[in-house]
Amino acid sequence: MNWFYWALGSAGFAALTALLAKVGVAEVNSNLAMAIRTSVAMLFSWMLAWATVPAEEWVTPSSRSITFLVLSGGATGLSWMCYFHALRIGPVARVAAVDKLSVALAAILAVIFLSERLDTRSVAGLVLMVAGAALMAWK
Repeated sequence: MNWFYWALGSAGFAALTALLAKVGVAEVNSNLAMAIRTSVAMLFSWMLAWATVPAEEWVTPSSRSITFLVLSGGATGLSWMCYFHALRIGPVARVAAVDKLSVALAAILAVIFLSERLDTRSVAGLVLMVAGAALMAWK
């Protein structure tokens, strides 16, 4: 299966995550809700790794890889903290739309820091995504 189908799966599960989290966070502190969700995600991640990664691939990653993965994990934690708090106090559709601005921000950061290139069609798509998020968030 190519990347597009995996990305569609990610979008579908992310949408389901937002709905389930909104119901779950209704009667719980948003940081506790995030901790519970993150614990489940961590267990799932380790079970998936143990079940699918061949023994010869269980090597110690380089310090560079570890550094960037730890930083990525910290950014994920901060993102989820903000997301869960926003879900607790805001409507799912609007929170999820603004959260998806991460797509445009990731593209911009990839251009700046990874020297990736965006063609005209990609830039137009990003502009439309930002406009759509703004329309969804604007009341």
